Amino acid sequence: MLSRRPVWLQSALVLCIALALSLHALAQDSPTRRARKYKPPPDTSHIVVQVLKKSTGKPIMNAAVVFNPSRDGKDLGSLEAKTDPDGKAIIDVIPTGSKVRVQIIANGFATFADDYQIDEPNREILVSMVRPREQVSAYEDNTGKASTRKPGVQEPVKPAKPSTTPATPAKPAPNTPPAPTTAPQQ
Repeated sequence: MLSRRPVWLQSALVLCIALALSLHALAQDSPTRRARKYKPPPDTSHIVVQVLKKSTGKPIMNAAVVFNPSRDGKDLGSLEAKTDPDGKAIIDVIPTGSKVRVQIIANGFATFADDYQIDEPNREILVSMVRPREQVSAYEDNTGKASTRKPGVQEPVKPAKPSTTPATPAKPAPNTPPAPTTAPQQ
């Protein structure tokens, strides 16, 4: 036969459970919360950067597009994307209302950089890349001149050393007749 527990033991058990539930409910309503308030993330803009060759209008694939956003003078970090076969780099995490410096680096082209204010939810930026230009100098005006150096690592031009052996006069080719030394008589 089943044993019956004394009534006072059952009452104590019910009282303990009720006390535990009430303390838990009171703890939830305590005014000293330690958790942070929820702050929703800012609205972001959908930015598409189209990179084209200026000479042909064809897209440049695999160009590095670097985004440097800042808002209210605070730098928000930098992000990089590569262009797809259509020459497009797409990014969706730049906060709306921020200022973005866009830098584009592509092999065989001059580096591009410009600042854009992103105030709308969708923004398309078209960039035409040009071949490298001469360096601007305080001594010489090179504005708009094409570069005389080829892209890539350049070795410095070293002047040729003068030879120490005396130069010999050039001999006429053996198949040519010798030049006449006297003038023909009439």
